[in-house]
Amino acid sequence: MVICGVCQHRCVILPGKTGFCRNRLNREGELVRLHEDSLSAAAVDPIEKKPLFHFHPGSKVFSLGGIGCNFRCRHCQNWNISQSNSATGEFLSPDEAVDLAIRENCAGMAWTYNEPTVWLEYALAGMRKAKENGLYTVFVTNGYLTPEALDLLGPHLDAFRVDLKGFGDRAYRELCRIPSWRGILDATLSAKKKWGMHVEAVTNLVPTINDDERELASLAGWIFENLGEKTPWHLTRFHPCHELSHLAPTPVSAIEDACRIGKEAGLKFVYTGNLFGSPHENTLCPGCGRLVLERTNYRFLNRGSDREGNCSHCGEDLAIAGKMKISPP
Repeated sequence: MVICGVCQHRCVILPGKTGFCRNRLNREGELVRLHEDSLSAAAVDPIEKKPLFHFHPGSKVFSLGGIGCNFRCRHCQNWNISQSNSATGEFLSPDEAVDLAIRENCAGMAWTYNEPTVWLEYALAGMRKAKENGLYTVFVTNGYLTPEALDLLGPHLDAFRVDLKGFGDRAYRELCRIPSWRGILDATLSAKKKWGMHVEAVTNLVPTINDDERELASLAGWIFENLGEKTPWHLTRFHPCHELSHLAPTPVSAIEDACRIGKEAGLKFVYTGNLFGSPHENTLCPGCGRLVLERTNYRFLNRGSDREGNCSHCGEDLAIAGKMKISPP
């Protein structure tokens, strides 16, 4: 038997079997990676699509997706790749991916679409190459990686965009089939405090499962107390999918109530997602209240921020990481 130390499942894998994510096989006592360098998706995206609103705003990022996941989310929008056990994509080495990102004039690279932890080796090789070439690096993750896996990535990873799917056992059991979720908070805190990564959190509000106001208030309070008042929190609207196709979409009023809860907890930057045209996609200065960053359908316009990421009206720090565009694209 072998033990995998990549994610918090810490799978004990019998000979000839794979772990929970189906990405690593015990081959005669040696753990080997499957689906090597096989991509399910590659695309040039606006960084706002990740979503990252306070990290290199207005830049283009080269997004890479692999195969498999260490969760079994019942509402997964990408279930066809996250819960697949076969290689369905094209092969692209980490070096080739970085070269392609540079040719596409991208400012950085993101490992996304499926859970990047399950193809840690591929992501790590790409990060090292990306940093050598002056590109920023982004992990779009469920946060279920082990401390040792995070420490491998830490020196090479700039942004940690984490899904916080709830703040209780019930939400994680019902949505993701995960028995223990507190380690996700520990990993997120380590990314912020130990490694100095830029952190933004997303919570997809699923009716009747993780939309309880007391739970949302507890989650908002944890973000405020542990990650800081200027940590962006994205509240996204659930659309029926996969095993939860029978549920209704999240009411707009519930999203608005969650935004209010986040602000009442003291968070300065609370955003909505999957509600295109919502005014909560924009950044208002917490100092003077003026519109400083405008977003519509992932299109970014700088209305009042200087190059250092401060409000050009009152000088308030907007907690922007990376380069800031001054003129609209």
